[in-house]
Amino acid sequence: VIGQPAKSKRPKEPGENKIKPVNKKVKPKNPKMKERESVDSSLKSQSILAQVMDKGHFQKLAATLSLAAGQSIELRCKGSNVTWNYPSYLDTFKDSRLSIKQLDRYSQLILANSTAADTGEYSCWLQLCNGNKCRKDETKTGSTYIFFTDKEELFVPTPSYFEIVYLNPDKPAVIPCRVTTPSAKVTLHREFPAEEIEIDGTDIIYDAKKGFVFQHPTSDHKGIVYCKAESQGAPQISIKYHLLYVEVPKGPPSTTIAVLSSRAGLSDRVHVVCTVLGEPDVDVNFRWEYPGQESGRLVIIQNFWRLINRGIGHTTRISKSVLLVEDFEDTDVGNYVCIAQNLQGETTVATKVEL
Repeated sequence: VIGQPAKSKRPKEPGENKIKPVNKKVKPKNPKMKERESVDSSLKSQSILAQVMDKGHFQKLAATLSLAAGQSIELRCKGSNVTWNYPSYLDTFKDSRLSIKQLDRYSQLILANSTAADTGEYSCWLQLCNGNKCRKDETKTGSTYIFFTDKEELFVPTPSYFEIVYLNPDKPAVIPCRVTTPSAKVTLHREFPAEEIEIDGTDIIYDAKKGFVFQHPTSDHKGIVYCKAESQGAPQISIKYHLLYVEVPKGPPSTTIAVLSSRAGLSDRVHVVCTVLGEPDVDVNFRWEYPGQESGRLVIIQNFWRLINRGIGHTTRISKSVLLVEDFEDTDVGNYVCIAQNLQGETTVATKVEL
């Protein structure tokens, strides 16, 4: 009958939107239940992170938050063993405006007198520990990206005036001109020839949290670029970015070893050089094995690297480790082994030195 009991339409109590066990006689509509489940699951990952508001109130945080620069913010993350992540420069400069305290039931992060440079992701998670080994609890995390808006600083400030961005053919490249105001209109420009670069939303996209993303970098993208932002005022220019195309593919270090002469005389100085050609942004670690190592024979080892151009628009990093033996002795005769290691693996090479 139309217009049945009004009591079935009573106002909902606080928290009643959450899915609860229901009496078997009640058959909730499937579409609404699915919608509620998706809402609850999306909130679950944010459930341990909240912002402390005035008068002790708490507010669950959305994926993004905009605050005016100069404000202070307090975040709380539920749990007795919490780890935080925040813009790395706050650690680099040991900024006293940031304080973190772990209390019994929650961890507290306070950032005082915020600036445009504080714009970035703030996240936390619970640590599950067994003895000295700890791992992240993926079911109890929280994250938000905070824009600290400043009309005088549309771009998030950086400590340098010029940055190098490496273009790898097998992975996206990011020109990190992030903004403090998410609504700002941002364009990308080439310095020479002077032109605006077309953003098609497919091969090149803009993300306010990251910058311009080149999905499939090529050598045609190399050069010097900058970003321009506009938001209710005069446009502002970012720092310049030098885009270098990388020639060397990913993999274990491409390593060679050389000695000026395979024969040395007593009291000679012997140089053994281990060389790696690799990606510009990939660090290489060197280890050596040599005669007399176990007996404590003293040698001098020096490591260094530099960028070199190989062909038009191709950039490679050359890393070297030099082992120096002074006053060559009988005990120095034998094999000199260099082990070069990067994130993709390691390569071992060797050479022999005789009297």
